[in-house]
Amino acid sequence: MKKIFIVGAGLMGSGIAQVCAQSGINVILNDISKEAIDKGLKDIAWSVSKFIEKGNLREDKETILNRIKTDDDFSSAADADLAIEAVFEKLELKQEIFRKLDEACQQNTILASNTSAIPITELGS
Repeated sequence: MKKIFIVGAGLMGSGIAQVCAQSGINVILNDISKEAIDKGLKDIAWSVSKFIEKGNLREDKETILNRIKTDDDFSSAADADLAIEAVFEKLELKQEIFRKLDEACQQNTILASNTSAIPITELGS
């Protein structure tokens, strides 16, 4: 896995981006809101700093954060190995995101959802 595209820069999306970046994977964090992206990046930077302070990460903060890029459209999803939808629990929004991902991503890109309340069969309909 070389590149992961994450839609939604809120708590879950930014958390997923952080874990991926800490694991050495390049991430594109996508959101239509610049404010959400800025807050997500700020939260990631704070959390990475805390992990480093506690001795739980060996890499430096800059190396980890440099693996995370941002985007407000779906163009950079074209070469992603994995695309994860991580927006709030609204079926129509999630379905629209999957339509956009289906258009933007390569055929072999894995599409995934971070949902807790919507059955995956409904997302696929």
